[in-house]
Amino acid sequence: MKLSIVTPGYNEAGNIEELCRQIREAIAIYPSLELEHIYIDNASTDDSVDILRKLSASDPTLKVIVNSRNFGHIRSPYHAILQATGDAVVLMASDLQDPPMMLRNFIDAWLTKRAPICIAVKRSSEESFLMFNLRKLYYRLLAKVSDSPQIQNFTGFGLYDRKVVDQMKRFKDPYPFFRGIVAEIGFDRVEFPFDQPLRKRGFTKNNFLTLYDIGMLGIICYSKLPLRLASFVGMGVACLSLLSGFGYLIYKLLFWNDFQVGMAPMVIGIFFVGAVQLLFLGIVGEYVAGIYTQVKDRPLVIERERINFDVEVDSGSGNVTRLVASR
Repeated sequence: MKLSIVTPGYNEAGNIEELCRQIREAIAIYPSLELEHIYIDNASTDDSVDILRKLSASDPTLKVIVNSRNFGHIRSPYHAILQATGDAVVLMASDLQDPPMMLRNFIDAWLTKRAPICIAVKRSSEESFLMFNLRKLYYRLLAKVSDSPQIQNFTGFGLYDRKVVDQMKRFKDPYPFFRGIVAEIGFDRVEFPFDQPLRKRGFTKNNFLTLYDIGMLGIICYSKLPLRLASFVGMGVACLSLLSGFGYLIYKLLFWNDFQVGMAPMVIGIFFVGAVQLLFLGIVGEYVAGIYTQVKDRPLVIERERINFDVEVDSGSGNVTRLVASR
């Protein structure tokens, strides 16, 4: 049987050698498993590619995909998963915050229980207390508003049987929300709680914009609630404005000479209605942007180079090529 391990990375030169060592140490107790380790590099600007060239020269099980540019942390890992040829595919981060030794938990469950999905869920994290709890709050919110069941505290780290990966290929999504796809496929799964360690080398590539991007992606992909909420809030504001108007009219008729409306209520009302309109215009814009991305139907990534692959094939045309644009 063949096991594919996918590790996406960007500027992880300080972790690559240790990552490869720990992965091979973790699966050394399974001599019957054939290893395929696919490292997809998102056009790193450090020494990552040079290190990968050196390691792959002496290790044919290490296969490398180098992207032509940085395609982001959403598209690049998904592309690499679809390139894997193993009977099962493992996705894990290359920064060692996904403990490689957990591979043994996944493999044991896959081999003995025939579990098609074996995933890790974060029980705790050594990252900042605030960030960890904000993530937990987001997962709970997504689970409540989503049209399909979502997995709490799940980042994508796990093992997926070939039949699961084959189903993933049916999702023709150029900007996929991987965690939601795993939940939507709906096969039986085994969950393993773990405590996420602190990054020891390098720096996190996540910032507010990347976290907002993936957070909003999950909501617009799996929930219509924000759009419906816009209608409900709009109706509520309209009713409130109508009631306020009647109230002011009656009060003015009763106290014609003493009551002065003034500018404050009008200014506050205008700003309030304007803010509500802009808020929900932004929400509608997120959905329109999602539709626009789907309509463009661009490839997940453009590859600059492949190392240790038997052939390099353009999955769209079937032609052997150096520059690969594949889904």
